[in-house]
Amino acid sequence: MTKRILNVVTNVGHYDDPSHPTGLWLSELTHAWQVFEEHGFEQTLVSPAGGHVPLEPRSLKFPSYGRTAKAWRADPARMALLENTADPDHIDAADFDAVYFTGGHAVMYDFPDSAGLQRITREIFERGGIVASVCHGYCGLLNTRLSDGSLLVADRNLTGFAWQEEVLARVDKLVPYNAEAEMKKRGAHYEKAMLPFVSYTVVDGNLITGQNPGSAKETAQKIAARLS
Repeated sequence: MTKRILNVVTNVGHYDDPSHPTGLWLSELTHAWQVFEEHGFEQTLVSPAGGHVPLEPRSLKFPSYGRTAKAWRADPARMALLENTADPDHIDAADFDAVYFTGGHAVMYDFPDSAGLQRITREIFERGGIVASVCHGYCGLLNTRLSDGSLLVADRNLTGFAWQEEVLARVDKLVPYNAEAEMKKRGAHYEKAMLPFVSYTVVDGNLITGQNPGSAKETAQKIAARLS
């Protein structure tokens, strides 16, 4: 049976201050997409509201942008996928073997309280499927509760964009909250690399997380290894 991946992307295009644009950090999608594609997995894009996905302008200039993101932007068919993402209410979690939350600061706004994404995540996780995130994508796991009412992230080892990295990226005054601190408040065992911005991943059972944009490929490889 072909394995199926649900890639989660954002609909938000700016911070609280509309003069500061944000959106999907494109390479966090494209690096993983390529890994999944090479394994023959079927892939679907979903966003909290469905439809259009804005791109983070900084992600198009950053060193981690890379070949896969450039190729995606040059392909009209691929770009069209970001105009027509699925609505969570139209997604049957039983159709997917893994859910992968991409990042970009935008997800801090629309991922945490999406009831549709929480339902999908809970259903995939509870039947032993893989729940994964990279960078700010872990904000999509902040408020997800399991059927017994417990938080999915409580007492679990994970990683995601570090507060130190927010400061170094000079967006610590723009972001709506400290995601690392919020994870710790929820009882997660947060880990990070010794150095900022290097690839770092954490595997805790069927929860697989990557720290930053440079971790997308490694995160996807670990997802693929589990599914294969």
